[in-house]
Amino acid sequence: MRTSKRGYLVVLVLLFLQACGEGQTPKPRGYYRIDFPEKGYQLFDSVSFPYRFAYPVYGDLVKDNSRIAEPFWINVVFPSYQAKIHISYKGATNRLDSLVEDSRTLAYKHALKADAITEKLYLNDETKVYGILYNLKGNTASSWQFFATDSVKHFLRGALYFSVSPNKDSLAPAIDFFGDDLIMIMETLEWKEIEQ
Repeated sequence: MRTSKRGYLVVLVLLFLQACGEGQTPKPRGYYRIDFPEKGYQLFDSVSFPYRFAYPVYGDLVKDNSRIAEPFWINVVFPSYQAKIHISYKGATNRLDSLVEDSRTLAYKHALKADAITEKLYLNDETKVYGILYNLKGNTASSWQFFATDSVKHFLRGALYFSVSPNKDSLAPAIDFFGDDLIMIMETLEWKEIEQ
């Protein structure tokens, strides 16, 4: 019986010594490194469009061909990153209030998935561009949106989208990178008069 107590004691000491050693700690899941191009911008200034702005040289400007698209809707597409900045334009005469409310509604549709939504007022008296920039934090379908108007005749809305499942952790570098491009579009936006 004495030997069995010694055996238990030896096993207990061995288990204790094993437990004191350094254990394996699982590492968090990693994400692929994304290499982004060098920042650079070019001017979009078509004679047939009522606006102009600077957009990234690494983006392709394509006409929006969706079934609901209107004549002045375009996308700045980044195929290698499965991203696009959707630009939609509407005349604002006699309907500015409803267009502003529609933009606000579209931004806040993401409230269920968003951790936070911040609004930043944008005013440029020199170019008569006034608007709001929305930053949507969390696993939302769109992380950056804005609308801009001259308060009389023009109304333009922009939104950044990715063609992948939203994951704020893995998309964070891309959201920041292309978010800066969306902000550049808003800050360089100017209105033009065109003949229709």
